[in-house]
Amino acid sequence: MKPTVAVFFGGQSVEHEVSVISANQAMHAIDKEAYDVVPVYITKQGTFYSGVALFNIANYINEEDLLKQLVEVCFVRAEDGVYMEKTRGLFGRRIRKIDVAVPVVHGTNVEDGTLQGYLELLGLPYSGCDIASSALGMDKAVMKTVLKEAGVAVLVCRCFYKEDFYKDSGAVVADLEQNIAYPMIVKPYNTGSSIGIRVAEDRDALIECIEYAADFAERILVEHAIEHLREINCSVLGDHSSAKASILEEPVSSGEILSYEDKYMSGGKGGKGTKGAKVGNAKQGMASSDRKLPADLSDEKTEEIKAMALMTFRALGCSGVSRIDFLMDTDDNDKVYVNEINTIPGSLSFYLWEASGVSFSELMDTLIRLALKRKRERELLHFSFDSNILKNFGKTGLKGSKGK
Repeated sequence: MKPTVAVFFGGQSVEHEVSVISANQAMHAIDKEAYDVVPVYITKQGTFYSGVALFNIANYINEEDLLKQLVEVCFVRAEDGVYMEKTRGLFGRRIRKIDVAVPVVHGTNVEDGTLQGYLELLGLPYSGCDIASSALGMDKAVMKTVLKEAGVAVLVCRCFYKEDFYKDSGAVVADLEQNIAYPMIVKPYNTGSSIGIRVAEDRDALIECIEYAADFAERILVEHAIEHLREINCSVLGDHSSAKASILEEPVSSGEILSYEDKYMSGGKGGKGTKGAKVGNAKQGMASSDRKLPADLSDEKTEEIKAMALMTFRALGCSGVSRIDFLMDTDDNDKVYVNEINTIPGSLSFYLWEASGVSFSELMDTLIRLALKRKRERELLHFSFDSNILKNFGKTGLKGSKGK
């Protein structure tokens, strides 16, 4: 019997639609001869649905009509595994057993360890980063601290709560100007897809950028914006014991930063996109954005960035497929910094792996195998201790003679 793979996507995230695109690409790439694929759509309200209509991305144009074609589901842990069940009805609620989960989610409330924690509680093996590495990857400030400790180059940054800014904006701005030079790049500490990010050239613009970023997160991160910049991306596939880096890409932006539109909606006015991608078609996700592939770099610089990508992946405890985004300062002898990591990258970075000789189907198979490998490894660990301290407590829950 073929293993049943549940692909989770959507969720309460500003990157909800991007997740829908990435998941549909992934579901169609999984080898149906080897696996049974079950789509699990998480609405923006956090409700789970499943059904064959989820395989057709055209159905998502009208969510109300889409949900009418689906079944609301939940997941239940039994002695022999995890089952997907209907949430309504007295009889015939159990639908099927799920063997492994593949989260294809982006952003807060899902990619940040939230969904991973749910799958851990269920005891359902899942692909990609675990709770800790997912949370680290989403929190840009903490991520930079960990990478700096590991010897990976990152830009100096300041992070603060928006509440502190609104209480005393003058003090926050003064601290930023004392520690970081203009221009500054302002971003929410935990979003992806370039959402909420802007560049400030002076104090007035800085205040506006902070107020804009505050719409997306409780904490704001600010760092120096490299003026003559090249952005380089590299994907990593594997786990703690074995990982490899992909070919490098250089995204092409339409402005001073790579925007949401650059990443997911480029090509509409003559953009070339990636070879094989439908130009101007958002259904292609990250695969439709304009890029130089491979990046035009020397062999030495290419190997340097690949090594940094592998160091980042391991330092953060990652697993599955991630994409590490780098900043190259052309005014400083092409010095390279890690900008961020995408623990579940848009389109799962399949286009980087196809260019590296790994098909999308092979990529999905590797992710599923890594999920099952982690399950086997964790089954060898102890998660309980053979002791019952509760026998020392009295009926009232107080320890000792007074609790007897």
